[in-house]
Amino acid sequence: MSELMDIYEREAEEILAPGSTLEQLADGFLFTEGPVWDFAAEHLVFSDIPGDTMYRYRTGEGVSIYRKPSNFSNGITLDTQGRIVVCEHRTRRLAREVEPGRFETVADSYQGHPLNAPNDVIIAPDGSIVFTDPHYGLGEGFGGPAEQALPHRGVYRIPPDGDEPQLLVSDCEGPNGLALSPSGDRLYVVDTEQSYIRAFDVDDHWRLSGGDVLVRLSGEGEGVPDGLKVDEEGTIYCTGPGGIFVCSPEGTVLGIIRIPEVAANLAWGDNDAQTLYITASDKLYRLATQRIGVVSHRPEGANQ
Repeated sequence: MSELMDIYEREAEEILAPGSTLEQLADGFLFTEGPVWDFAAEHLVFSDIPGDTMYRYRTGEGVSIYRKPSNFSNGITLDTQGRIVVCEHRTRRLAREVEPGRFETVADSYQGHPLNAPNDVIIAPDGSIVFTDPHYGLGEGFGGPAEQALPHRGVYRIPPDGDEPQLLVSDCEGPNGLALSPSGDRLYVVDTEQSYIRAFDVDDHWRLSGGDVLVRLSGEGEGVPDGLKVDEEGTIYCTGPGGIFVCSPEGTVLGIIRIPEVAANLAWGDNDAQTLYITASDKLYRLATQRIGVVSHRPEGANQ
């Protein structure tokens, strides 16, 4: 066991950079979420959901407001052109920034019914947008109050050439964080209500199979399974009770990175994509690793 990480398997000893520390970058928020690193702009963008604000963090400059109000934004990613795609609770939509400060609707309904409250979003290698749509953003103070209009809490895909969501998964109780394996042929979905990660096989036509429970995440400490990321070796990082669970692609818990607050989400950042930026309760943290993260968009010229 190290100061920062509980080690369960030897592989976990190779995760954090030698001498790394959990660096607090900012505090004073209400509840931080949805971080993404913008490689072109060299800054982090993240959400404060009940604060109804998207913030920017840049090394040497600190935190500034990126967008306020943000429609109670949550998960954020970058599409293949480097544009922000964000989940908005209040509008119950997925939105894209088409020019500075102007966002357009990507999707806000499924088969004529309003989405619940898009929560987390990723971009697949083919440009597809994949997002989760649980019920959490319907609550007062987080975008609601509002009523769920769909009979399910789903995982959806929007094809690169379309705007109508396609339902991929309908049997989750609380679909939350999600990620693709480095090869893009496996989809991981966190079910917060069940405290586990499911793994689906993805074929070339986006037909899913499998969906078995890969790993259950439980333990001492506050927090629930929520945000999810993967590194280029296929190792999975998921927030949960007490910090960030580090798991093998086969579902073995290798170790837990201990975070002093409730860790909600995380993102690979800095231009080498070897730093974890962590949104935790009212704070923002940074932690250096030895791994390179899987990211959706890194422009030419950024360190690889």
